[in-house]
Amino acid sequence: MKKLVLMLAAASMAASVSAQTVAESKTFDNIYVGINGGVATKTTGHKWLSDLDPNAGLRIGRYFTPVFGLAIEGNAYFSNKPWGSTGTVVRATNASLLGTVNLSNWFGGYKGEPRTFEVSALYGLGWMHIFTSNKAFKDATAENRNRMTSKAALDFAFNFGSAKQFQFYVEPSINFAFLGNSHAKNPVVSPTTGVSYVDNTYGYGYKTAAQSGQPAYNINNSFVQLNAGLVYKFANSNGTHNFTIVTPRDQAEIDALNAQINELRNRKPEVITKEVVKEVPSVKVKELSVSDLVFVTFAQGKSNLTREAKAALNNVKEGSHVQVVGTASPEGSKEINDRLSQARADVVANYLKSRGVNIDDATGKGVQGVTSNRLAVVYVK
Repeated sequence: MKKLVLMLAAASMAASVSAQTVAESKTFDNIYVGINGGVATKTTGHKWLSDLDPNAGLRIGRYFTPVFGLAIEGNAYFSNKPWGSTGTVVRATNASLLGTVNLSNWFGGYKGEPRTFEVSALYGLGWMHIFTSNKAFKDATAENRNRMTSKAALDFAFNFGSAKQFQFYVEPSINFAFLGNSHAKNPVVSPTTGVSYVDNTYGYGYKTAAQSGQPAYNINNSFVQLNAGLVYKFANSNGTHNFTIVTPRDQAEIDALNAQINELRNRKPEVITKEVVKEVPSVKVKELSVSDLVFVTFAQGKSNLTREAKAALNNVKEGSHVQVVGTASPEGSKEINDRLSQARADVVANYLKSRGVNIDDATGKGVQGVTSNRLAVVYVK
C-alpha cells in the first residue's frame, strides 16, 4: 500500500511539473455532448459471442481542467440474453455519474490543444432499472429490479475537426451490479427468537442470488461492454472548443508591456504612419496623427470589450469612416491566434457600427511581432 501511495504521489508531481496554466473557464465553457452504442454481455457463466446485448446511450459532460471532468451518461439495453425475455423492447436502463481523467494530458502535459489520439479513464456509480411486462415476474422482483451499479472504463479517443471540436472514441468497460442484502433478505419476527432474516432467491439469473459474505464488486454480478461514441465539444466564450494556454507574466513583463503601449501612443505621427498605415488600402487619406488612432487592449485569450475599451471607442464620432486591425499574442497555435485576432477586430467593428460609425474594413492579422500584442487598432479616416 505504501508503494502504491508513493507511486501515485510521484505521478502527481510529474503531472504538476509538466502542467500548463490554462485560461480561466466560464460556467458554460468546455461542455460536450455525445452519443454512443455497442454491445454488452454477462462476464461469467456463458458464451460471450452468442449472448451479445445491444445498447445505445447519451453522454453529457464538462471538463474542469484538461485532465479532470465529470459526465452524466444514460444507456438503454435492448436484449435480455442470457436470461429469459422480460417482454419489453428495452430490457433495462442505466444512468451513471462518471469522473473522467485524461491520462494523456495528466502524464504528458497539455500543449494548448488536444492531441490527435488520447486515452482517458472513467469511473463512477449509477442506477439500473429492469423493465418487464410479465406480471408474475414483476411481483416476484418488485424490490429487485432497481440496482446500484458501478462502471470502470477506458476511452481510446481520436480528436478531429478544424478546431478539434469532434471526438470519436472506442470504450471497453466493465459494469457491476450491486446485489446487496437490503433487498435479498426479508425480516421474520418470532415471539421466542425475535427478529431474524431469511434469504430469498428470486431466480434473477446471476450465479449468486444473495450477497452475504461476498465483496460488493463480484465478477459474477458484472457485464463487460464495448461501445463506440461520437462527441461534439461546444464553442467556449473565447471562440475555441478546447482549453487555451496562458503564459504567466511577472510584474516586470507587465510593466514593460505598459511602457511599450505608452511609448507607442507618444511616438511621432510619421513613425506610426509607417507601421500602421501599411494595413490600410492605398487610397487618399488625410495626414495621420496620433489622434486618429484608437488602441483597444484585450485580456489573454479573450475578445470581449472591457469598460475601458468601450470608453475609448466612444470617442469615435458618429458617421466617421474607420478601419479596424485585430492582433493576438504569440501564445497558442497560429489557427487559434488568427481566429482570435479576427474575433477582436469583429467585436470592435460591431460596437462602432452600433454607434453609427462606418466600418470600411475589419481584419484580423494574427500575431504581429514577438510581444504580447493583444490589441485592436482603430484607424479613423
